[in-house]
Amino acid sequence: MDLIALLAASSASDAFKADVRHFAAHGSAPRIRLTRYAPPVKVMRLLAQLLTAEQALAVDRITVEAYSGCSDFAGTVQIEAGEQSRRIEFIWDCRWRAEQQGWRDYFGFPDQMRAAHEFGWRCFERWETTGDHAIPSEQQLLGAT
Repeated sequence: MDLIALLAASSASDAFKADVRHFAAHGSAPRIRLTRYAPPVKVMRLLAQLLTAEQALAVDRITVEAYSGCSDFAGTVQIEAGEQSRRIEFIWDCRWRAEQQGWRDYFGFPDQMRAAHEFGWRCFERWETTGDHAIPSEQQLLGAT
């Protein structure tokens, strides 16, 4: 994954881009919130997909609610981008990718290690927007009281 190129092509905020670089180096960052532990390598795959699939979105912060299995990483990512919010359901699954490629290991199982190595972050079986809405302004919130 060429993180520098992905960040350069993205419309994400400079603060979010800085936090992506910080996460890559340290495994945590203020604008990348995880609701539970997830292996940093899997979060980095999610970030690569986000920066590519949502390239035009001015991402400012995200919240990831996901579970990590042996061959998969699945859940939702809530994206805040200026006055917009987007919720995406995702499944990253190297076993699925191996099955799609017809790759088998020595024992006849889908060669998920090969798929993870060769495809890296590009093993997303699902990337689906399930919610898009405007974030209310402070004035709208105050007027609602």
